Amino acid sequence: MATFPLNIPPELFQELSKYTTPTGVADYAALALIGGIGATLLSRGRLWDKPDPLHHLWFERPQLKNGGQAGSANKETRNIAQKLEETGKNIVVFWGSQSGTAEGFAHRLAREISIRWGQEAMTADLSDYDPITISEIPNAKLAIFVVSTYGEGDPSDNTAEFWSWISKASEVSLSNLRYAAFGLGNTNYKFYNRVVDVIVEGLDKFSAKALMPVGKANDAEGATEEDFMSWKEDLFAVFKDKLGFQEAEARYIPSLKVEEDESLEPIDLHHGEPNNRAEAPKAAAQSSSVRTLSISDSRALFTSSSRHCLHMDVDLTSQPELSYKTGDHLAIWPGNPDVEVERLLDVLGISSRRDIPLGITALDSATKVPIPTPTSSIAIFRYYLEICAPVNRDNVRDLAQFAPTPEAHAYLLALGKDKDAYARFIGRTHINLGRLLQLACPDRPWKRLPLSYLVETLPHIRPRFYSISSSSIVSPRKPSITAIVSTTPLPDNPDELIHGVTSNYLLAISQQARSQSHPSGITYHLNGPGDALQGGKVFAHIRRSKFKLPALGKTPLVMVAAGTGIAPFRAFLSERCQLLKIGKEVGPMILFFGCRNPNEDYIYREELEEMQAVLGDRLRIVTAFSRLEGTPRQYVQDRVGEFGKDVVEVIEEGG
Repeated sequence: MATFPLNIPPELFQELSKYTTPTGVADYAALALIGGIGATLLSRGRLWDKPDPLHHLWFERPQLKNGGQAGSANKETRNIAQKLEETGKNIVVFWGSQSGTAEGFAHRLAREISIRWGQEAMTADLSDYDPITISEIPNAKLAIFVVSTYGEGDPSDNTAEFWSWISKASEVSLSNLRYAAFGLGNTNYKFYNRVVDVIVEGLDKFSAKALMPVGKANDAEGATEEDFMSWKEDLFAVFKDKLGFQEAEARYIPSLKVEEDESLEPIDLHHGEPNNRAEAPKAAAQSSSVRTLSISDSRALFTSSSRHCLHMDVDLTSQPELSYKTGDHLAIWPGNPDVEVERLLDVLGISSRRDIPLGITALDSATKVPIPTPTSSIAIFRYYLEICAPVNRDNVRDLAQFAPTPEAHAYLLALGKDKDAYARFIGRTHINLGRLLQLACPDRPWKRLPLSYLVETLPHIRPRFYSISSSSIVSPRKPSITAIVSTTPLPDNPDELIHGVTSNYLLAISQQARSQSHPSGITYHLNGPGDALQGGKVFAHIRRSKFKLPALGKTPLVMVAAGTGIAPFRAFLSERCQLLKIGKEVGPMILFFGCRNPNEDYIYREELEEMQAVLGDRLRIVTAFSRLEGTPRQYVQDRVGEFGKDVVEVIEEGG
């Protein structure tokens, strides 16, 4: 399949080497392709594709487009040098982010540069500015790049244009540009931090001057946060020792103003409808707009005392202009659990004012308001901010300045000072913002903590993407998703569980449809803002993917999956069955599937057996069980190695 990246994980290569002896270029290419399949599939859908800038037109009806709101955005300059001059900023922190982590780091860095070093700093989405204009940034100003690598060395959607330019440009001079760069990556992938490496290589090629060595975070070690903080302190040492910046006492300086406005009516407010700002324009090219969609059916694929897995069918019949293709993704926008929303309202002392209208405005033209406005505190905490996210050490120390008591102030400073002590603390204590404030000062409200600080520092809620597990030719109006419900015990306190927000939100919807409560007692405001989600609905959108079936049904397939990673292959196999039923030629297929125990979590087992009966010898299913009593542990890579010759034969046939 031409859509798979040519990358080979070491464990798969080692296993295949035992059973196959490549003799030429074609054999090595076949082995690389197998490895690419394994890397792609075992990543469970993280390998997103690059956008087609016109693809969004397939999802839209021109008569429904709202052109009025785009006017102000169109007036914004795309010249970053001009923007710096207009706003009086002397440092720009560019960000390229897929999941939001790099974006969050960029905002934190710009804010700390402004507060701690007295420098006027701004953040910039790489897609908001024409790449060539960085050549106009004068030597007196600085550029900092914080960019992520995802999948097999790919840039994030909003980095794609800059990436293409820096890779292909010629006859460009960046001799005036002084810069620093930090990359986010994962050594489990072959092209670790490739994006920042390519960007730095391009900057250096055009004579830009690096202030310091490039910094890199490695998510494989769970060290992204601490890697960033370590690099940030190295950057600040450069500020002090090389650039002569004077360090000031850290204090909060707001970039947003949040104020109550009781003149507004409820109809004027945003009550929790998804924030489309994050979806446009950089993601609009590959996504539909956010819609209200019904869950037409849901069922448990397996249930145990500690694990749940859901199958859900989503109904598109109310949205005739909305469609999907086999292999696409469905994005679900969740709400935060009631207990955490109430906890934060209570600890801030604003529970009684939860519905008061709030206006949010930027205090300078370089700042963007990250959530819809006007709104209310209940909407902010329930739908717009990630209040369940862990708190980083930077924010722990920052929060001390707002402490209601000297004891709470000292507690937070001590907690945020030592990274090893903090790592031990969060290894045994479930901490988010509300829980931390409650722990630091349980008997007095944090009335000095401004809402503007929370809106500026907490990440905004993003959707969770699920691979669609149905075929668009078999079930065109009812895409399905397959979701494992995330419940993670703390490493040093296994009785304390962290519940994934979106998957447990979906479990609550599924349980409500059966008039049952969530097994852990977690509740959500499932009716949604203004009861828009009443009756088992969700806010969702469809995101296209290039992870597709080959155009020719006779093309052989090798599929490797573990757990819910089987979702897209359920769709592929369903489509191949349908093609065979209507007389189309279907090629040979091998599915390697791994789970713990065939009697516990072998999802879609009956369906797979039925598909195998339909497809006959065109489909071989090879299983691997890691926790089957009385047998040695097996994983999918073991089975791929065991059937290595068969896999190579399928590839050589044109797979």
